[in-house]
Amino acid sequence: MPQPDMTDAAPRLPGERIRGEIERNILTGVWPPGYRVPSEHALMAQYGCSRGTVNKVLTGLATAGLILRRRHAGSFVAAPGGERAMMEIQNLAEEAARLGLPYRHEILRRELREARSDDARAPGLRAGTALLHVLCRHWIDERPYALEDRLISLAQVPAAREAGFGAMPPGTWLLHNAPWSEAEHTIRALGADAAMAGLLAIAPGEACLQLHRRTWHAGRLVTDVTLSYPGARHSFAGRFYPTGGPPTPRKA
Repeated sequence: MPQPDMTDAAPRLPGERIRGEIERNILTGVWPPGYRVPSEHALMAQYGCSRGTVNKVLTGLATAGLILRRRHAGSFVAAPGGERAMMEIQNLAEEAARLGLPYRHEILRRELREARSDDARAPGLRAGTALLHVLCRHWIDERPYALEDRLISLAQVPAAREAGFGAMPPGTWLLHNAPWSEAEHTIRALGADAAMAGLLAIAPGEACLQLHRRTWHAGRLVTDVTLSYPGARHSFAGRFYPTGGPPTPRKA
């Protein structure tokens, strides 16, 4: 990956210089979607400015939709416009909290194994790569909400080998611990087989929405996950604009 261009000879205020250089790295593709932005402390040291100045810059970039700020994980370059609306990863615990409903998750299966030939069809994953296979069921309001079937490459995320996912589900854990630079996202409808129906507490053959997502970092697969939702209770929606942001209000 090309090294970020963080040089600027223009005599500007520190906040203006930081924002200008970060924006240039994002808009020119030097920092692709999912790239981890330098930490507040790193930016403070590089530019010799206060934490308040850096925080104000990052907040402004997040408001403009150029970066995503994740608590305890840092800041990451956002995907553009409509792509971002479809690629955002749900935090089911936060969604339940917004609805005022209880949330919990349970790990149904957790096993270490090597990638098989069918796994290796995913670009960036080689047969024999060490994987963690996790099956997780999410509950909201004491009803099964989603089934998460996930492979994690231990070559890319070695810390996952020791992760029990008791405090947070695998997807949330990865957001905090594994950077990514590229993602692929597919949604389809299917009828639940007997095993899926039993886990989601629905009738066999009932319609489900299934989201399949792969993420890579530097061309190597990070995770491959399938999320299955009871179709009657779920939909995916996003609002976006051709310019990447809502129209600017005009005074009458």
